Amino acid sequence: MPVPDTTTRSVAVVTLGCTRNDVDSEELAGRLKAGGWTLVDDASEADVAVVNTCGFVEQAKKDSIDSLIEASALKETGRTQKVVAVGCLAERYGQTLADELPEADAVLGFDSYADMSTHLRTILDGGTVKSHVPSDRRKLLPLSPVTRQEASADVALPGHSAPRARLDSGPWAPLKIASGCDRRCAFCAIPMFRGSFVSRRPTDVIEEARWLATQGVRELFLVSENSTSYGKDLGDLALMDALLPELADIDGIERVRVSYLQPAEVRPGLLDAMVAIPEVMPWFDLSFQHASAPLLRRMRRFGGTEPFLGLIDDVRRRSPLAGIRSNVIVGFPGETEAEVDELAQFLTAARLDVVGVFGYSDEDGTEGELLPNKVDAQDIADRVARITDLIEELTTQRAEDRIGESVRVLIEEVDDETGDVIGRAEHQGPDVDGTTRVVGAQASIGETVLATVVGTEGIDLVADRA
Repeated sequence: MPVPDTTTRSVAVVTLGCTRNDVDSEELAGRLKAGGWTLVDDASEADVAVVNTCGFVEQAKKDSIDSLIEASALKETGRTQKVVAVGCLAERYGQTLADELPEADAVLGFDSYADMSTHLRTILDGGTVKSHVPSDRRKLLPLSPVTRQEASADVALPGHSAPRARLDSGPWAPLKIASGCDRRCAFCAIPMFRGSFVSRRPTDVIEEARWLATQGVRELFLVSENSTSYGKDLGDLALMDALLPELADIDGIERVRVSYLQPAEVRPGLLDAMVAIPEVMPWFDLSFQHASAPLLRRMRRFGGTEPFLGLIDDVRRRSPLAGIRSNVIVGFPGETEAEVDELAQFLTAARLDVVGVFGYSDEDGTEGELLPNKVDAQDIADRVARITDLIEELTTQRAEDRIGESVRVLIEEVDDETGDVIGRAEHQGPDVDGTTRVVGAQASIGETVLATVVGTEGIDLVADRA
């Protein structure tokens, strides 16, 4: 653990991207706090701004670069003296990013996290820290999952061990259960810069969950690159089934939500475990990506319209009111209009609550980058618009189907103008799955309110307190 020095310096950690990055940022914040740094919310009030970047798709990379440039501009107008890039974009491109983005005073990879306090002090004192040199992180661990746990002790796995410092005071928090991915989807570069799949030991997950409960967290949002693989490197693929009731039994924890389920790996036993525990939310984050079986094979994935609809039926047979969300990609190389039609037909039949629609873009180092039969950029844009319009219609209808349902709403916000309280029902995941407004109710943030759905605003619900 870093030894605090006598000089008080301030740092702001700016987080971009997914909830996994949120965990990593809180780990960095915990390390820096232990190293004597003062954490501040506003980058313009910090000596150093640490920008935790996203490197997932082209738009996310652009947003990260824009944020770095914006933070750098504060050096001329505010207190901020230095800007440091960390996270997935920094890990993925390292020195190349440093060369092309002089606005960043350093570009540091995951291996630098343990010594981040020392690095920031060096940079703030006018020294330099060598920028990260990228490598394929899949090669850092053994190929066989069952031999990885011991080897992983020498590999940086952000979010796995260091004490966190919460950067958000809300009643839910992400909790990392694993890092990395062993799948080889043709469109995805994540395994190259996040590495092979490694589970956190249940004891570590439970210990952190108990700490989060003491910080006012009422809902645990379990995150990883692939939660259905949890436990395979610990010798037990059913380990999630045993972990869930232990998390649900923690004092103060009212909800547990499992994210990032791979459809091809979902086991009946996992579905049974999820629906058997009242504290585990009836919410299924199923990454379909498409519905055409031949296209999915080209993506190096499995499934198709029939097996996916069968999985949805399996979920709804166990939990009729469950929320189901997914993501889809259109414009993958070789995609035909007939395959887009099949995707549209699948989505119509599936009646999902939320769907994210992405246009394909080549990602450096992936198989998709090298495939022939690229779809024209305008055609991709047209397909995104078509599927997005369809999704907006379908998810609005799905929300309207919930009128009359009884819902339990975890309150996250109080509307200053109307006095209404706003939160999420059991079937609504955080950030992107819509909200439920409870009209005229008085409740505190973190309280759970029983209500009846009386209306909708798109995918958002309007409810009266029961």
